[in-house]
Amino acid sequence: MLNSSTLQDIEIGSSNLSGTLPSNLCGGLARIQVLYIAFNLLSGKLPSVWHHCKELTDVDLSNNKFSQGNIPRDIGNLTMLASLYLNQANLQGEIPPSLFNISSMRVLNLGQNKLNGSLTEEMFLQLPLLEYIYLVDNQFVGSIPKTISNCTMLQELHLGSNYFTGSIPEGIGDLLLTSLSMGNNHLSGSIPSNIFNMSSLSYLYLANNSLSGSLPSHISLENMEELNLYGNKLSGNIPSSISNATKLNYMDLKLNKFSGVIPNTIGNLRNLQQLDLGYNNLTTHSSTLELMYPSSLCDLYISGNPFHAKLPKSIGNMSNLELFDADACSIDGEIPLEIGNLTNLYALSLYQNDLSGTIPTTIKGLQSLQYLNLGNNRLQGTIISEICKIKQLSELYITENKLISGEVPTCFGNLTSLRKLYLNSNKLSKVPSSLWSLRDILVVNLSDNALTLSLPIEIGNLKAVTFLDLSKNMISGSIPGAISGLQNLQILNLSQNKLVGGIPDSLGSLISLTDLDLSQNNLFGLIPRSLESLHYLEFINLSHNSLEGEIPSGGPFENFTAQSFMFNKALCGNARLQVPACSKVKKKGSNANIFFIKCILPIMVSIILVVFCVFFLVRRRRKNGGDTNEGTLSALPAARMISYYELSQATNGFDESNLLGRGSFGSVFKGLLSNGMVVAVKVFNLDLELGSKSFSVECEAMRNLRHRNLIKIIDCCSSIDYKLLMMEFMPNGSLERWLYSHNHCLDFLQRLNIMIDVASALEYLHHGSSPIVVHCDVKPCNVLLDEDMVAHVSDFGIAKLLGEGQSKEYTKTMATVGYIAPEFGSKGIISTKGDVYSFGIMLMETFTRKKPTDDLFVAGLSMKGWISESLPHAIDRVVDSNLLQDEGHHHVDDIIASTSSILKLALNCCEDLPEERMNMTDIAASLNKVKAMFLKASDKDVVRFCRK
Repeated sequence: MLNSSTLQDIEIGSSNLSGTLPSNLCGGLARIQVLYIAFNLLSGKLPSVWHHCKELTDVDLSNNKFSQGNIPRDIGNLTMLASLYLNQANLQGEIPPSLFNISSMRVLNLGQNKLNGSLTEEMFLQLPLLEYIYLVDNQFVGSIPKTISNCTMLQELHLGSNYFTGSIPEGIGDLLLTSLSMGNNHLSGSIPSNIFNMSSLSYLYLANNSLSGSLPSHISLENMEELNLYGNKLSGNIPSSISNATKLNYMDLKLNKFSGVIPNTIGNLRNLQQLDLGYNNLTTHSSTLELMYPSSLCDLYISGNPFHAKLPKSIGNMSNLELFDADACSIDGEIPLEIGNLTNLYALSLYQNDLSGTIPTTIKGLQSLQYLNLGNNRLQGTIISEICKIKQLSELYITENKLISGEVPTCFGNLTSLRKLYLNSNKLSKVPSSLWSLRDILVVNLSDNALTLSLPIEIGNLKAVTFLDLSKNMISGSIPGAISGLQNLQILNLSQNKLVGGIPDSLGSLISLTDLDLSQNNLFGLIPRSLESLHYLEFINLSHNSLEGEIPSGGPFENFTAQSFMFNKALCGNARLQVPACSKVKKKGSNANIFFIKCILPIMVSIILVVFCVFFLVRRRRKNGGDTNEGTLSALPAARMISYYELSQATNGFDESNLLGRGSFGSVFKGLLSNGMVVAVKVFNLDLELGSKSFSVECEAMRNLRHRNLIKIIDCCSSIDYKLLMMEFMPNGSLERWLYSHNHCLDFLQRLNIMIDVASALEYLHHGSSPIVVHCDVKPCNVLLDEDMVAHVSDFGIAKLLGEGQSKEYTKTMATVGYIAPEFGSKGIISTKGDVYSFGIMLMETFTRKKPTDDLFVAGLSMKGWISESLPHAIDRVVDSNLLQDEGHHHVDDIIASTSSILKLALNCCEDLPEERMNMTDIAASLNKVKAMFLKASDKDVVRFCRK
């Protein structure tokens, strides 16, 4: 069929087409006009023979993987070509000059490749109809040709993210451009002044260059919507004529050398929503920093300017302000009481200023606040309890205010949304016991204060904490063994205190630990060998204590230096650690110990085994032929009776090589039974208080549940010493593994099918089972995939059973940070709508490939806010780029449209009020509708042959 002389269009978009294109692609297709083979998996090189296709007008081979991707030299034979899309095609080499001889060209898109070389003056002499140039994200060098101004029809010019040098050609300002992007290059010189008089320009992006000079005094960008000059060397005043850009909604002048005062005329920009003037040399006329900004403003950044002024009371009039960042501005005086009027503010940062006085009690009015930074000032008094009124507060920084003293308010234990707490470098003397109840907090820094407490057992409640710094205080007593409950802890610093006693062996169970500092205390005894099992430990400091005995040599200790162990009592070990060698002389009683181990101990073990066997037989007879396996709950379906010994054999003694993963209450191992069946074995950690309870909860929750998308428990094994579940093995691991591994990739339809599977499971739990089951920990690592990529919801260790229409208040549930519904965070309320919220977060994560705890979400920005701001017109900024680049079945427009619908649904799932969220029945139906519409839309993405 490809030899048909009547064929006019070839469209094979998003069809998972692989292999190479034939070199005679155009042979026999003299009348073809449209060649669309975008969004496939084509490799090899572009076909080099084009001269047969004299009537080609539109070519789109974008989003492929051409491995030998040079643009063919004879492409200039396409004399009727109007649009050429070769973006994201893995192209390399230089652009052949013949391409610029096609005078009919209107659209040229070669962006996001590896093209190199330079653009010559001759290239743009014969393109009078060119309207769109997109060469972003390549490796072009040299200067930008002046002849580009010959393209008088040009509307959009995008040359960003290359290595262009030299100045911006003056003639560009004479074009009727709507969009001009040259950011992320090495351009220098001044910006041509005529660019600021382009009445048609709506988007100007020149950020991250070395442009210098000043802005012209007269600016008339009446259609400008987004102006970004961030990261250059521009100087002089910001002209008051900037107010002529009446449509401006985003302006970024950060990291330049602008000086003078901020013009009051900025207040006339009634559409301005985001303004960033940070890190310049801007000042103010008076001792008060008057904020003359439009009421429309949502985000205001003025950090890094030497204002030397006070915050005005008028700040309370900026009712729409959501973010105010004024770090390092030399702001002095007190924080005005009117700050409490900013009820929409979600981030307030006044870090590193000269603020004095007390923290105003009106701060309790900031009910939307999630991020508060008052660090590095001269505030005095106490940390006020009114902060506890800010229920959504997630990050609090009141560091290095040497005059802040007294106690941390008891009500801090009620700040269940708190994730990061920095109160270091003050004069605090006491923290409340309630602080240790913040199970979801990630960072606690109370270092460099005057704390005199002993470490409580309750410190083990900080289950989510990753960073704990209590150094430079007067903490006494011993290190409690309960600290082993901090399984997510990465950095622990207890140095420069008055701790006594030994280093507990339980520290060896902190498997995530990377940094451990116990220096400058009064610790004594041996260094526990259990620390050798901390495979991620990169830094340790045990110096200036009274430790003795041999320094461990295994695991991470192979890399530590002498500085880690200096100034102790009597340590010995390897000579490189600058300690004496350990004595090899046997201690007194060692022969007795050997005799006990070799002779007495085996006899004792044999006696215990005999007693155990007699007890087992007696118990079996009492059951009169009933259940002979005490390790199996009859309520659970079982293929056969299984013993602890068999499961131990199946997992090779629960060897690390068979470890599939670790959770809050235990570990899961892969096992091979004697009959050849592969299973997963979950071993609960009975050393944890909630480990045994979790086993009971999971058994109770799963005993009567039957659903295709729930993990199946085959059997269980339980005694006072162990509790195990045997489950079906999922060969494709977890959804989390597929989302974040470099060796795995899920296409759009696979992700959608997985979410439909999870929605179906939750619908069954909420509406199809009795009693109702609330999972309480919906997240990607608890979604497992079988060999057919069908999703199964797992891990019911903290699930709750409810009556119809019921909700309950729980305070001990350990849900995962980032996925927790607000009502649980504030009141501990558990209901089916909490699972809906978690599902919504997971839905966002699946299609954006961003965790809710990603580093992106700081300074008050949450995943919900990030996605909400991107809908509906900038969805491509948040969707996982893998879906837009490597999708093999469907057109990218269909993916963006469908993803937009899915993320809107996810936002509905994550409404703050539970009653405003959809139920899982409607959510499952909505996802199935999106899938049906997507498949229907994709029907057009097939090869289409037009015959006369």
